Amino acid sequence: MQPRTRQGWLAPLATALPMIILPIAVSTILLATAQRLQLSERQTANWILAVYAVPCVVSLLLSYRYRQPLLMTGNVFALIFVASLGDRLTYGEIIGVAIVTGACILLLGALGLTARLAIWIPAPVVMGLLAGAVMPYVAGIFTAMNDTPWPLGGALVAYFWGRRASTRVPPILPAAAAALAIAAVTGDLRPVGAFSWVPKPAITAPVFTLEALVTGVPVLVVIMTLQSNVPSLIFLRGQGYEPPEGVINTLSGVVTAAVAPLGPIALSLSLPATSLVAGPDSGERAFRYRAVYISAGIVLVLGLLAELAAQLTTVLPLPLLLALAGLATVSVLMGALQQVTRGPLVLGPVFAFAIALSDISLLGLGPFFWALAIGTGVSLWLEREGWQALHQPMGVVSEPVAAGEG
Repeated sequence: MQPRTRQGWLAPLATALPMIILPIAVSTILLATAQRLQLSERQTANWILAVYAVPCVVSLLLSYRYRQPLLMTGNVFALIFVASLGDRLTYGEIIGVAIVTGACILLLGALGLTARLAIWIPAPVVMGLLAGAVMPYVAGIFTAMNDTPWPLGGALVAYFWGRRASTRVPPILPAAAAALAIAAVTGDLRPVGAFSWVPKPAITAPVFTLEALVTGVPVLVVIMTLQSNVPSLIFLRGQGYEPPEGVINTLSGVVTAAVAPLGPIALSLSLPATSLVAGPDSGERAFRYRAVYISAGIVLVLGLLAELAAQLTTVLPLPLLLALAGLATVSVLMGALQQVTRGPLVLGPVFAFAIALSDISLLGLGPFFWALAIGTGVSLWLEREGWQALHQPMGVVSEPVAAGEG
């Protein structure tokens, strides 16, 4: 390999490493949700395949076709929101929500209404809702201490060490490793059973109910557009690229809807991931797409080992798995709360945060719907100056980027 050719791969390789580690680190969120929903191992494996393998295939094809760093992901913010729906909706209803969300993304893109969405549903209110949805997972870390004190105590120490020692490696990774090691010593692990190297398809029929759709679809649409695709496209243009916006919006909608029966997925660009693979740290602009080749190629292999990963739901105790999911969402909670409190909208997002934590149920609709509706109404009524400032000059509040998450 010639020196210049080798140099053209070194920088993309370095920036691809976090994109390889991160899916492994946040997989505990999906696994904990699967166990809470009482999914079979085959259903869990198919969901892992949908969330990890499918976006990688799309990313590889896009980056090859356009020679641009276009890294599509199973949106982690959407995954966290879906996890929070597990106590309120069935798995079939969540799949129905994903299908309708994909159709809405496709329709909004076709009609050119994505920018208008920022006026109808302000992003800070959505982040307040997301913070409220995440908070029980974070609080649950310490509740789980009653059941698995030693593995979880070791995980906490490793997590704090990871936050202090490195900004490149997500701290949940050493935390998960410590939890596994201590659980093995204390006898809290169960043995791994037989598995197939290639997951067998297991289609789950969608269920469409009004309560599920009004609870989940608006939030997922905003997360995928205003918090993911729109700011990522702006960043790519700022780096001198001309990303195919129409193609990306179309794929986000079509793939999200089509793949949902395998498992709920929110296919979109991710601003933290895009800022890594498309930023200056990835080397010369002409070669930055290679970071997508490396990260997506390796994560694709991991996604194909979905049946092995799915067995973690039976290998680890549920309280420990839920606690690890809580640790994986700490940085997301931090980023969401920062956006809630820094303005220009504060009162509406705070109400959205509080309502999302409540058990309100009016007209058959749960707290997430009312968090979105009441939070938006409060900001529109009482924070008009902040509302106007929010939409100048771009009309978009970008996705919070927390250290080690994305």
